Formats: sequence, structure tokens, C-alpha cells
Amino acid sequence: MDGQSNARPVIIKRKKIIKASGHHGGAWKVAYADFVTAMMAFFMLMWLLNATTEKQRKGLADYFSPTIPVNRISGGGDGAFGGDSVTADGDQPESGSGVVHLYSVADGAGGNEAKDAQFKQEMAAQAAEIDAILTARSGESMTMERALRHVITKVTDEGLTIEIFDLEDVPLFEGLTAKPEPITKDIAALLVDVLGITTNKLAVNGFVRSFPITLIDNPAWAMSAARAQSLRELMQEFADDSARFARVSGFADRKPVTSNPMAVRNNRLEVVLLRKDR
Repeated sequence: MDGQSNARPVIIKRKKIIKASGHHGGAWKVAYADFVTAMMAFFMLMWLLNATTEKQRKGLADYFSPTIPVNRISGGGDGAFGGDSVTADGDQPESGSGVVHLYSVADGAGGNEAKDAQFKQEMAAQAAEIDAILTARSGESMTMERALRHVITKVTDEGLTIEIFDLEDVPLFEGLTAKPEPITKDIAALLVDVLGITTNKLAVNGFVRSFPITLIDNPAWAMSAARAQSLRELMQEFADDSARFARVSGFADRKPVTSNPMAVRNNRLEVVLLRKDR
């Protein structure tokens, strides 16, 4: 008995084990919020599709696709014009591939809806007819096909505009002069022949690329006006109808068509079939 009383006492330690509860830190709330947001976006998309027109949906698509320029124009397939794109840096015509039509008349061009509608119909009809003639001419010879690489057409609030522009390897004029290259003479003869189907007054506009500001004498104004005058003279040689020209203008480098104002593409001429209601 005494031995048992001197024994070391036995200590029993009871460890309380607490089982994990159902709390997971709230991650499910984030997932649920994402799900609700996605569903809201989905229903908003469905509502927009039902509440907008085809034109409005196209505008929304263009807005959310900044890499695709508005009014992107392509030269066509692999036929007579080679299928090259006429856009430079994705925003403006760069290399001609035949005749490209940009039907984009400014809103309120005539200040009267009835006149605007009539103007659009007339210009669209003339553009289609000129397009058919130029397309037919492109198949006549390699010379005509090469010439049409420099040409595009577009309908503006001023009238039907035929634009002729430099290519990187084929300029329209010699150097910084107004002396036309042979290709320019071919284009002038072609234009006279094609424009014979119309009776509208004509305007000739000249544009050139920007020059470095370090130049002491900037030739932009004189050169743009001289080149416009040179094209008018060429067209008169083939048509002998000076009364049809309403004006000849030089705009220097004030209206570039590319993001780079010094690009060769900005060297161009415009022959405008002026509106009869102005």
C-alpha cells in the first residue's frame, strides 16, 4: 500500500478536436459575382441585338474593333486588278488596284433631303457607268491595267471625284516638277474618253505630300497648283473643251490622306464632276 502511494500520478490529457465548419473564406462569393456580371452582360447584349438596327449594330462593331478602319476598302479579288488593298496603314487608300468606289456622301450635302436623294441617285448611276467603262478598259492592255492602279473614285458632297495618285515606284510627275510622266498622259486620255458620257462641269484639284520644315523655300503650293494645271492641259489636248473646266485649284499639303503627311500617297490629283444643283 505504501508503494502504491509513492507512485507517480497518471495524468490523462484530453485534446479537444474541433472539426472544420462549412466556411471557405468567401471565394464562392467572388465566383457568384462573376457569374451574375456575365449574365447581366449577356442579357444586355440580347437586348441590344433586339433594340438596334443593322446599321447601328455595324457601328457598334466598328467601335469595338479599332484595328479595322471604318470604310475599309479592298481592291477586289485576284482578277484584272490583282486584288491589292488600296488602304495604307489601315485607314486610307494607298495603292490603286483598279477602280474603287466610296459612296459616302456627307449628310446635308444639298441642304435639302429631296435634292440630296436625287444627287445620290445621279452620282451612283454615273459612278456605276464609269466603273463599267474603266473595268472594261483595264482588260484591253497591260498599259491600261497599269494606269488604273493609280485611280480610285468616290462620291462626296461636291460631286463624283476621280482621284489619281502616285505609287511608291511609279510617280505621276518627274521629280518635284509638273512635267507629266507617260503614265499620266495615258490616264488623262482615258479620263477624257470616259467623262465624255457626262455633261457636268469639271474641277481639277492638286495635292502634294508635306516637305521637311527645314526647307527655305517650300514648293508645296506652287507644285500642287502647277500639277493640277498640267492635268487640265493634258485633258484639253485630248478633248479641246476648255469651257467645261470650272476651276483649277492647288491645296499644297493641307489635306493629307494618310497618317504620315510626308507619304508619297499624298501626291495626288482629283478630277471632280461637279453637282449640277450648285
